[in-house]
Amino acid sequence: MIRLTGSALRLTVFVGEHDTWHHKPLYSEIVHRAHAAGLAGASVFRGIEGFGASSLIHTSRLLSLSEDLPVAVVIVDTEERVRAFLPQLDELVTEGLVTLDACEVIRYTGRGNPPSEPDATGRNTEGEKSP
Repeated sequence: MIRLTGSALRLTVFVGEHDTWHHKPLYSEIVHRAHAAGLAGASVFRGIEGFGASSLIHTSRLLSLSEDLPVAVVIVDTEERVRAFLPQLDELVTEGLVTLDACEVIRYTGRGNPPSEPDATGRNTEGEKSP
């Protein structure tokens, strides 16, 4: 299991819902490559409205314009791991927006993970006071 607490980097990739990579959704390819690279996790969020460099508004409110809604792929991990992953995005993202933001991880736990051990301050790695 990857331990992730404290300072981290959030990578956000904005693409179109119908953007593809070798006949597969681009957002799916990004998630699978992030998984293969051992990154802590990735999530895909479908937007309901937006526009980008093309200045075309895409919205779910009008059927004629709802064909290519915006999608955001969000990945959070250490700065080193995220920056090592960026060259793969150079290959994949030919249209869209890629951003990096510094963030702080407060809690990162999966299902069935045992509670973490308390540190010298009596708090566990999730910042909670241990009994």
